[in-house]
Amino acid sequence: MFFRRKKKNQDACPSVADNPKGAGCSCRQQDGYEQVINKSLDRRSALKGLTAGLLAGSSLLNTSCSITSNEDEKELAALKWEEYFKGNYKLMTDEEKRATVERLERMYALRNGGKINISDKGPVKDVLYGYAFNISKCRGYMDCINACVKENNQDRDSQMQYIRIHEFKKGQMNFEMADDNFYHEVPAEGHFYLGTQCFHCDNPPCVNVCPVEATWKEKDGIVVIDYDWCIGCRYCQAACPYDGRRFNWSAPHVPENEINKDQHYLGNRLRKKGVMEKCTFCIQRSRNGQNPACVEACPTGARIFGNLLDPNSTIRWVLANKKVFRLKEDLGTEPKFWYFMD
Repeated sequence: MFFRRKKKNQDACPSVADNPKGAGCSCRQQDGYEQVINKSLDRRSALKGLTAGLLAGSSLLNTSCSITSNEDEKELAALKWEEYFKGNYKLMTDEEKRATVERLERMYALRNGGKINISDKGPVKDVLYGYAFNISKCRGYMDCINACVKENNQDRDSQMQYIRIHEFKKGQMNFEMADDNFYHEVPAEGHFYLGTQCFHCDNPPCVNVCPVEATWKEKDGIVVIDYDWCIGCRYCQAACPYDGRRFNWSAPHVPENEINKDQHYLGNRLRKKGVMEKCTFCIQRSRNGQNPACVEACPTGARIFGNLLDPNSTIRWVLANKKVFRLKEDLGTEPKFWYFMD
């Protein structure tokens, strides 16, 4: 097993998951969240950012032109130069997307001497993904978390986790009273378990606040991030009422022999330092007709994933035959993630 639990307060305000209005949360008060959102960018700051970008680009160009660099170093520098100035993924043509993917694969080969396969497969027609979680069946085993970490190339050093498992005392469901860091044998008597992650809202507030449109909702309902376009401002993290996003404070580290080399540009490809990450319903798997890693790994069958547009899918049966609910429905985010009990 990789991890038991992630330490609290590493990447999100602890009150976000259970406080829809952000009351009492410094990231939502005028001296925090709103102050950052409303802050104007002065000329000096803008020039500073532009200068840093030009210096980085100049360094890459100098390497590619240097007579002392070997051919691999020159090629890598040239590829970095092209990658640095590429546009937003969602605005690219299919040809530009293929070129971007090929560059990333070649850069990995030059750096590590190995091969990865990065997909740019788009949404499947007539598919809208949804998720259901059976609270009665979850036992807190955390196989889902470990499978997610491995599948999605999450940083091992910081113990980043997209999924959280909350332990509640039976008869109450207050996230402030939940234990997210339990280290005892499970299931514990008198307790039940509930998992949270990105809910891929139909009206995602995280998308609305991104100043550079680095995150958006795809036609199949998956909310994605272009890691290369993300500037790490963390507005989306503050806007998410479900604690679904993670910020990597350092370059993610995954041992070479543990890297999942079947990747998607908008999913589990290796990220750089200082960008947002989150669950993507394992886009590299789901768009190929597979269940997300967490669903496949769950030993009790508590997790259900499927096509909401397919009347014969298991998730549609659950929605039609079980008493389901969603967290913070009053916010109007329309999460595509339902909870139910047997």
